[in-house]
Amino acid sequence: MKKNDFIQSKIFNFNNSDDRTKITHLISFLRFKEQKIIFTNGCFDIMHLGHIDYLSKAADLGNHLIIGLNSDTSIKKIKGNNRPILPEQTRAAIIASLFFVQTVILFDNETPFELINFIQPNVLVKGSDYKPDEIVGNDIVSKNGGEIVTIDFLDGHSTTSIIHKIKTS
Repeated sequence: MKKNDFIQSKIFNFNNSDDRTKITHLISFLRFKEQKIIFTNGCFDIMHLGHIDYLSKAADLGNHLIIGLNSDTSIKKIKGNNRPILPEQTRAAIIASLFFVQTVILFDNETPFELINFIQPNVLVKGSDYKPDEIVGNDIVSKNGGEIVTIDFLDGHSTTSIIHKIKTS
């Protein structure tokens, strides 16, 4: 398989019924193999060292890291019409190219609640700017005996600061 085909094979769209079926089969297979499924989500608009640090630490928490990636539609609802900077297919391909990311799933909602409920991960991860009880989907994961983990961000690395630096340069 060509490397670009491999990257694209890791990307799904939650709004596509064929992709939902593929995700269902993937999750069933992972459960059968007793793999620990980790889930986190975000916009990942301009990939930077802070993202790499965060995602690699999330990947260390289990066997299969699934990234819920906010679609362009979702980001516009959350951050306004000037975002995202990079389109969803570009962001998805960049994230899927990371060796420690196994699956990327685009979603259109403002929160990943429906996606988390669909996947039922063993570990739900967010940045430590959230308290565990504030994390969307914590109730789903907790009731299934899963764990909620927060990860500290790498100081000095954020998409907002990169955008600000570009604008003021």
